[in-house]
Amino acid sequence: MTQELSRSVDLASFDRRDKDWYIDKTIQFIVFLGGISAILFIIGIFAFVTKEGFGFLFEDFSFSEFFFSPWWEPTDEDEPTYGILALVAGTASVTGLAMLVAIPFSLGAAIYIGEFATGKKRESLKVLVELLAAIPSVVWGFIGLSIMNPLIIALFDVPVGLNVLNAGVILGLMAAPIMTSIAEDALKAVPDRYREAAEALGATRWQVIFKTVIPAAKNGLLGAVLLGVGRGFGETMAVLMATGHAINIPGSVFDPVRALTATIAAELGETAVGSPHYEALFTIGIFLFLITFVINLTADLIVRGVREQ
Repeated sequence: MTQELSRSVDLASFDRRDKDWYIDKTIQFIVFLGGISAILFIIGIFAFVTKEGFGFLFEDFSFSEFFFSPWWEPTDEDEPTYGILALVAGTASVTGLAMLVAIPFSLGAAIYIGEFATGKKRESLKVLVELLAAIPSVVWGFIGLSIMNPLIIALFDVPVGLNVLNAGVILGLMAAPIMTSIAEDALKAVPDRYREAAEALGATRWQVIFKTVIPAAKNGLLGAVLLGVGRGFGETMAVLMATGHAINIPGSVFDPVRALTATIAAELGETAVGSPHYEALFTIGIFLFLITFVINLTADLIVRGVREQ
């Protein structure tokens, strides 16, 4: 009787372990599938974009015209041109100005949150930064269109307020939250013994931050800046609404420009599928994909290296 009870208990225990093993393996597979799906989606997107732009790359593509001509006139019936120099200049000028706006704000916020704020104040500020990052880009575009536009006209006495300055400020405010978050992580990763050693030598609070903490976190801070640059290159709606959408190589911050992403968003719905114009837009997409991929990969490698130190 005792042996039968023991055998039944062993069988029940074995069945339970067997069931737990299958559940564990199933959950592992689901987690693995979720993790690998991001890579598969990226590969799929790149394959689709490349396939759609394949015809232009091997038929109508001219390297010198595409990258060094400022004339983007794909709808010209006599001689269509596919130069993206003005579009690249517009994207670079807006992104560069955005970084001039975002870097001081984001680094200042990261230093205050990471080194000065404590307790509930610190947690509240981190939540506010995350909420700022959650604002949709089209809302930022409306802010640039309805608030920044008349403000720039009134302050600088220019005919149009939709220009590099408008888009740069809006894009800088959009990029600042993610840069703040990454920069704050980089500052937090600096060991406390660095701060304690600097204070033991008689350094003030600001000297500890600028002479010890920031140099130790410089790679992580650089990664934050690169992620902001990637955000700037990839933004569409806010840039489309705030730049003026004019094909132009800017000579000042008050000139309207057109970005690469805005060109795709504005023209793709009006082109015939399979036409050279359609394929040229996807070629711009390939170019943007490669740029943002390299920027984000570099930033990720830098930040990952800091976290492993």
